[in-house]
Amino acid sequence: MISAKTRKNLNQWAIYTTIGIILIIAPHLMPDNYWLRIFSMTGLWIMLALGLNVVAGFAGLLDLAYVAFFGIGAYTFALLSSNQFDIHLPFVLVLPLAAILTMGIGIALGSTSIRLKGDYLAIVTLAFAQIFKLLLQNLDSPVDITGGVNGIFSFDPINLFGFRVVSPIAYAYLIWGFAVIATIGSLRIKHSRIGRGWEAIREDEMAAEAMGVNTTGMKLMAFAGGAFTAGAAGALFASFQDSVFPNNFDFQQLVIVYCMVILGGLGNIAGVIAGAVLLSILPEFLREYGAYRMMSYGLILILLMALRPQGIMGGIGFLVKKKARPDRDKTGQLRASTDLYYTQQEKT
Repeated sequence: MISAKTRKNLNQWAIYTTIGIILIIAPHLMPDNYWLRIFSMTGLWIMLALGLNVVAGFAGLLDLAYVAFFGIGAYTFALLSSNQFDIHLPFVLVLPLAAILTMGIGIALGSTSIRLKGDYLAIVTLAFAQIFKLLLQNLDSPVDITGGVNGIFSFDPINLFGFRVVSPIAYAYLIWGFAVIATIGSLRIKHSRIGRGWEAIREDEMAAEAMGVNTTGMKLMAFAGGAFTAGAAGALFASFQDSVFPNNFDFQQLVIVYCMVILGGLGNIAGVIAGAVLLSILPEFLREYGAYRMMSYGLILILLMALRPQGIMGGIGFLVKKKARPDRDKTGQLRASTDLYYTQQEKT
């Protein structure tokens, strides 16, 4: 007789296998290249939403510089894979460089603003995002670095171990491959001691600090993780679009990503993915209404906050049905951080 644990594992693997098969055949089912592009962009939005979920969902930090991290990754790719400075590094080198550089800038920004909370942190990070966009628009003289409002275009094609990624289907597989990696990474980190530490900080930072959680270090790690993911997504976006412009990284993009995370439920990985998919497809049906598209995002946020603040999938685990734990009350997240505390104490 199959045990409950074995049955649970088999069910999970069946679900994972089904999702994998769907992702493999989906690009071939798109009616035309336009919808294939939407499919690829959905994978990028999922990466962005998962990265923001680390900062805002897991750690509870209101980071409004996130779209700037996306832009840093994109422009790093553009500068290292184009004729702008006549630098032509291979993709396997440029992508990690873009992600690591973005992570470093995220850590630098976080270290200077991490002690700020709420609105103050939001103002500082928003200022960084606005300054970044102004730099993109104006660093075209006396030395042309960013191309100004005209941006940078025509990048080197991706060559992965002798395989050239040129066709729309190849890009779809590449982008969704990284989206799957981002999903697996999010799952692993959420259920790790780091994830529980972030959860404790989000619920009550003062109590978490009193219980021994290194709140400053944990928040810096959240900034770093979110920036790393955004940087990698930015590099993929630049290559996929074959051009980058300052307007690709404006405040509107930030609002869209936050809508995805809030729609799905802060901290809920399955919900964030669902929110990203929904808000990637919905605008295509609202495109003829122009400016009303953004109004629809605002209406979605208002309705969610009023009717279901935990998001459309709040409280639902990601493909895993967990047993109820009677000892998990409102302070359950903080209690989990003692695990982290005592482990750190033993190591020191």
